[in-house]
Amino acid sequence: MSPQSQSKSPSPSSAQPPAEPEPKPSPPGTTDDARTTDDARTTDDARTTSDVGLSIVVPAYNEEHRLRPTLDAIRAHLDADPERWGGWELIVVDDGSTDETARVAREAAAEEPRIHVITSPRNRGKGHAVRSGVLASYGRRVLLTDADLATPIEELDHLDKLLAADDVCAAIGSRAHPDSRIDVHQWRGREWLGRAGNRLIRLAAVPGIHDTQCGFKLFDGDRARTAFAASQLDGWAIDVEILRHFQRAGWPVVEAPVNWSHRSGSKVRPLDYGRVLGELLRLRLRTARATRVPAQATTGAETAPRAAARRTHLLVGLLFCVASFVLYQNLWQDLDRGYLADAGQDQNQWEWFFAVTADNVTNLRNPLFTTLQGHPDGVNLMANTVMLGLSVPLAPVTLLLGPTVTWAIVLTFGLAATAFAWYWLLARWTVAHRGAAVLGAAVAAFAPPMISHGNAHPNFLVLFMIPVILDRALRLCEGRAVVRDGVLLGLFAAYQIFLGEEPLLLAAMGMLLFAGCYALLDRDAARRCWRPLLQGLGWALAVCLPLVAFPLGWQFFGPQSYSDVMHGANTFNSPRAFVEFAGRSLFGTDATADPLAMNRTEQNAFYGWPLLVLALVVVVQLWRRTLVRALALTAAGAALLSFGKDVHVPFTDLSFPGPWALLGKAPLFEAVIESRTALICAPLFGMLVALAVDRLSDASARSFRTAGLVAVAAALLPVVPTPYPVRERAEVPAFITEGLYRTYLGPGESLAIVPLPNPGSADALYWQSSTELDFPIAGGYFNGPWGPDDVGIYGVAPTHTSALLDDVRGSGDVPDIGPAEREQARVDLASWKAGVVVLPPQDNEEALQTAVERLLGRPGQWVGGVLVWDLDPPGAPRP
Repeated sequence: MSPQSQSKSPSPSSAQPPAEPEPKPSPPGTTDDARTTDDARTTDDARTTSDVGLSIVVPAYNEEHRLRPTLDAIRAHLDADPERWGGWELIVVDDGSTDETARVAREAAAEEPRIHVITSPRNRGKGHAVRSGVLASYGRRVLLTDADLATPIEELDHLDKLLAADDVCAAIGSRAHPDSRIDVHQWRGREWLGRAGNRLIRLAAVPGIHDTQCGFKLFDGDRARTAFAASQLDGWAIDVEILRHFQRAGWPVVEAPVNWSHRSGSKVRPLDYGRVLGELLRLRLRTARATRVPAQATTGAETAPRAAARRTHLLVGLLFCVASFVLYQNLWQDLDRGYLADAGQDQNQWEWFFAVTADNVTNLRNPLFTTLQGHPDGVNLMANTVMLGLSVPLAPVTLLLGPTVTWAIVLTFGLAATAFAWYWLLARWTVAHRGAAVLGAAVAAFAPPMISHGNAHPNFLVLFMIPVILDRALRLCEGRAVVRDGVLLGLFAAYQIFLGEEPLLLAAMGMLLFAGCYALLDRDAARRCWRPLLQGLGWALAVCLPLVAFPLGWQFFGPQSYSDVMHGANTFNSPRAFVEFAGRSLFGTDATADPLAMNRTEQNAFYGWPLLVLALVVVVQLWRRTLVRALALTAAGAALLSFGKDVHVPFTDLSFPGPWALLGKAPLFEAVIESRTALICAPLFGMLVALAVDRLSDASARSFRTAGLVAVAAALLPVVPTPYPVRERAEVPAFITEGLYRTYLGPGESLAIVPLPNPGSADALYWQSSTELDFPIAGGYFNGPWGPDDVGIYGVAPTHTSALLDDVRGSGDVPDIGPAEREQARVDLASWKAGVVVLPPQDNEEALQTAVERLLGRPGQWVGGVLVWDLDPPGAPRP
């Protein structure tokens, strides 16, 4: 028998806690998972709650060095005032330690018979340890304290006085209390993560309690044993579960200020707050299944399940936020200097997009155009990925906190929102089991290709509108409210255009592929759906086109528009890329992934062979389902498109024409990187995983269900994403931060930075976005036109002078520079309307300095950490 089974308290399956606790009449016995090991404890069965005034429970895991000082301190404090506490007991629960923790505890128990030891043969978690200790206790009051004694035992006196009040059933230490004192702080980032985690937990589960995870809590003994007997969690979340039990039972809980010191070697990690949310979510899912109300139930009876469903949604959303935050934790820890290591120059570009949009909105300028880059021709912002759907509403954040904060917010919460949107879609249309929907959504949003784009492409990461658009299209197929659903679909599509046009195009491709496959497989469904679907699409176009006509017209026909984009070579996927692991996957390495992708932000396949095998097994097992067959055919079609114009056979020189050879020449598609069509597979694989888990959850054979879930976990483990690495970005020179450039620029003049900012070196964009955006630059990193056909390229059209300086920067060799080169430099600088040439510290700086001096015929001057050449004649008027 287990300790729980011997207690007369309610069973864990009880739907509601009792209004009053029942006393525990007899001590627990020995179990396989928690057994007493000292003779004093096992022979003391005659004790009752009237004999013991206080029980102290200390869970311990690998605490051989810290445990004995803690036990001595507790014992000394209790013995110092024996009249106050009367009979007491100290219960140490060894949670399967692999060191000498059990021996240390037994030695202390041999010296003091009031110390008792419970051991577990394996590590079960803090929750299991604390529950075992509380259910083995007899005290009228029960104190829980951690083995490190981060909160000194003297704080017990304060909690005891609070618990003496008639209406108080629990007094818990709270580090968040304004009167608490933190003597030794944790590392700043860890402390911040802890506070954030507590806020999430409070919001999700225990409103009104500010610090759930402090390990110093004093309970009324009988109520504690009742609550712990009903508990189900074995991990860190048991603190939350117990406090929720007290709240639901109407047993008042007060938070008390405490003195607290961080102890080195703490077992609590920032990620444990995420685990708490995960445990609460699993408990919520179990509770939701246990309390499911039949469809014919009354409206009043449905209220509780609906409220539980809302809380489940909240927990899922918070869990995805935590997961996303973990991935971007390194960026959040240093927003001042942190730069995503694999972002190339894209972080500089995106921060500039956010900053220039906020500046345009604030000053009531056209948000579709600017001359701050590519001066004087400027940049067609609508023809670039400025994500006006987020950069405009987040303009206040950018203005108040800076574009780097906006960048971090968009990546972190955009990814979480996308995952939640896929979960919502799967739970609504695909699976009944909420856990299956969560896992499927995680695959869709956190798949390796999506994580690759999370390095630098928020327009391909923040896709929360795509599931919403899919949902509305599916509603149109039902034909219940065609006009309403069509209008909403048009509004949603218009908004997605201002988030990312290419992702919308890829989503449309995926939906068309899926619709075509499903129609071939189920022609009856196609006949039912085509009419309302076409009618709804007509309404959607009628709503969407007027909203986007002017911005799209500006994009394709406005100043600095272009007709196509030159992406360079290797824009297709090798079939090998699908079976390899991405650089940011748990089992992946950059050395393996880099040769198979354009760059680390374009690892558009890399799903890994275990996930592909799992998908294949699911398709075979569930082949009878039309949905599964349509998903499989759509994924195969998207993968085939991603191979490009010529499908290359791995490890051979053989190739054959692929479907992209025709599709890639069509309008709009000619600007698409074909390897990105593999992104369509991410939600498809997520749906297949969700269907598999949903099917397994209904399996009657427990062994089959367990084996299946283990297989799913084994297939997904290799592609679990790892946190993004961060490097330190270069400081902005004082020439910019102190505004020294202002004395060198006249009206309409730009900075000509050596070499000109380009897709390979765009720190100058950070110079602008991190200051006041009040100086333009020649060159830049954006999409603009080049040549007589206005073909789209990255950056400005190269000139003789810019190409010469690029070559010097790359090689360190200064070519012969004569009158022709000097005259060309004069012409180029005039075309850029440059007022000053600036050479910041960089590689091959001396060679660049020599080249500029020869081009301009004079040396530069050091000003604010950079070399400058004033291009205005002496005595020219300054602004």
